[in-house]
Amino acid sequence: MTQDEQNQLQAILKSIKKADKIIIHRHVRPDPDAIGSQVGLAEIIRANFPDKTVLTAGSGSDHLKFLADFSGVQANEYDDALVIVTDTANIDRIDGRENIDFDQNQVIKIDHHPLDDPYGNLAWVKPSASSCSEMIADFYFAFEDSLTLPDNAARLLYGGIVGDTGRFEFPATTPHTMQVAGRLMESNFDHTDLLNQLYEVSPQVASLNGYVLDQVKVEDGVGAVVIDQAKLQELGLRDADTNAIVNVPRPIAGVLCWGIFVEQTDGSYRCRLRSKGPAINQIAKDHGGGGHPMASGAYAYSHEEIQAIIDQFKQAVKDFQS
Repeated sequence: MTQDEQNQLQAILKSIKKADKIIIHRHVRPDPDAIGSQVGLAEIIRANFPDKTVLTAGSGSDHLKFLADFSGVQANEYDDALVIVTDTANIDRIDGRENIDFDQNQVIKIDHHPLDDPYGNLAWVKPSASSCSEMIADFYFAFEDSLTLPDNAARLLYGGIVGDTGRFEFPATTPHTMQVAGRLMESNFDHTDLLNQLYEVSPQVASLNGYVLDQVKVEDGVGAVVIDQAKLQELGLRDADTNAIVNVPRPIAGVLCWGIFVEQTDGSYRCRLRSKGPAINQIAKDHGGGGHPMASGAYAYSHEEIQAIIDQFKQAVKDFQS
């Protein structure tokens, strides 16, 4: 850890110690890393500073209730509050952002996405980290001589790391990631049970897995499949359920990047984009989205725009192989 990073962590801890009320946010449509980093940090602060009010903002997620549930934070609770936002690159993606007064509240950004949208009074941004949960664990380990780590915080942070590394399969996984995960496993939680909960799918989602494998079209190193509203309704699924099948095309030989295009109720398409080599986050930005070089999201408003994304993927594969 560099001296600059140590200074950032010291500044974050100083702000936490100074605040009487802390409200922690993360991004909309949360994944395990968003919830793990947000609530894991909240658990650490509550355990070490029991006199502080610590709230977690944002709407809940039905399929991740086993990690944490949310009851919401009222707008009038933000007066004189320190606001910390984890795992969220852009202001527009902060769940509950309408309640944050960026002129009045002190805002701290903790994130592992590329720094495309600087916000807040203090930012600790580390794109080389596997996950924001890894960063929160590093925050704790930097001060472990004076802080304690609750078992549930370790559980949440471990789950966030597992989620964003695809069970340690993705390129962002580093030796440091494995060291952090191992140290978290020393706490008292059942990591096997947690993994079972993270990767359990309903029979309906299992059917969608089969549909994706049957329908995916592979050409020039690119896999693509469109899931329309009729298929979702037939299986009794929602868009949120399709997050579980985003990596289904990954093992297919010859596929270097792929997109799963999910029709929304308004006729637009949510684009779940992944890669095993070519950087795709700029392509996502071209279509109203963003994310990591190997894992991004975007939006398309016609089949022509879906084809444009596929064509950009093909060019990215060609450039990557040249």
